[in-house]
Amino acid sequence: MLLIIAEPALAKRDEALREKLKQIAGKSVARHRAILLMDGTRPQASIKTEAKLDAGALSRLVKALREGGLLGKDEKALPKLTLVIPPNFFKL
Repeated sequence: MLLIIAEPALAKRDEALREKLKQIAGKSVARHRAILLMDGTRPQASIKTEAKLDAGALSRLVKALREGGLLGKDEKALPKLTLVIPPNFFKL
């Protein structure tokens, strides 16, 4: 509930990072699904299966997100975004 109320303030604060995230994700639905699954609780193998993304594409996505400052440096095993995005982020 608190995230719903705070979303406009978070969006303004993270505007540049959110734009970079949209550029990296592109229009691929599989990439969108994979990014939304990156909450720090799933290994890449699980994300790959759930998002229906091949291992190479997921690896490139994780690398691009890390280089863009959108993943923590030590988040290779359990990727987690450094910013909070709503579940409908890619549908906006």
